[in-house]
Amino acid sequence: MRLALGYVPLVDAASLIAAAELGFARAEGLTLDLVREPSWATLRDKLAVGHLDGAHMLAPLAIASALGLSGPQTRLCVPMALNLNGNAITVSRPLWEAMEAADDEVDTVAAAFARIALRREREGRPLTLGTVHPFSSHTYQLRIFAERGGLDLDTQTRLVVIPPPQIAEALRRELIDGFCVGSPWNSVAVAEGYGRIAVLGSELLPDCPEKVLALPESEASRCASLVRALDRAGRWCADLDNSAELASLLSRDGYLNVPAPILERALTGDVVVDTDGRRRRDPHFSLFGERAHRPDPAHADWFIGEAERAGQLVASDELRSAARAIYRPDLFDAALSG
Repeated sequence: MRLALGYVPLVDAASLIAAAELGFARAEGLTLDLVREPSWATLRDKLAVGHLDGAHMLAPLAIASALGLSGPQTRLCVPMALNLNGNAITVSRPLWEAMEAADDEVDTVAAAFARIALRREREGRPLTLGTVHPFSSHTYQLRIFAERGGLDLDTQTRLVVIPPPQIAEALRRELIDGFCVGSPWNSVAVAEGYGRIAVLGSELLPDCPEKVLALPESEASRCASLVRALDRAGRWCADLDNSAELASLLSRDGYLNVPAPILERALTGDVVVDTDGRRRRDPHFSLFGERAHRPDPAHADWFIGEAERAGQLVASDELRSAARAIYRPDLFDAALSG
């Protein structure tokens, strides 16, 4: 069976790329045609109109799409999660220097950030922050970070949406003052000399649910072979002994087109945060494999709660039940037991 799967160029698309390139899909009788998409909105719409058979997708966006809150309402199911964590908040080097944070603790950095943001807001020059999509853990992590410093993200900063592959360039061009994005684009901003990683997402919100495998609901009964292939690929990606090979694979022009050493930082959790080479080490910075793969309906509950706090919806028992129903641990369990 041949499947077209969409992805946005990020490290957490690794399971799809490894499955396609290293034989995991072929072992299940599948040929995967991976389609690199420029933005989450494009991927969402192409999945909705049937140009894709499935996708590497922001978990909150899969829920929003299925509930008719973002783009065409699309009946989707999530038979598998792809990863946990992997995001970071990065600011421009001039902003970091102005913050004068005494240490790298989350609350210290958040308070220093809020102090500058409040001053800029009083001056009529609010900080502009980039997120990858309104319905994303990135948006919610930015809100949590702001709140840790006593800042109201909605009224005291300006939030704009920029696709992941363009967000570091937007910082370089001084169109934004900071952003939250998945790897490798934080590390790209550091490596190219204009960004400073302020907070790792895994420090701000441990085990944050991130990307999922989103499929049309009509494919639920036929997804077992794909789930098995991606599960085995994800377990391979989780093995640190494979990180150098995986980084080399992801670095290819047709995939992420980013130097392998930058990608390996995210895969190993040994993250360079500034141009002086300072590092933050977190083995849970980006998680694949057994710990991440089984879709958890409790994650849908969290997304609905965060979306309500962000003013994106009015939660109800009916809405929560509909969101939970999109997550299908039964499909995951059946695939792995088959």
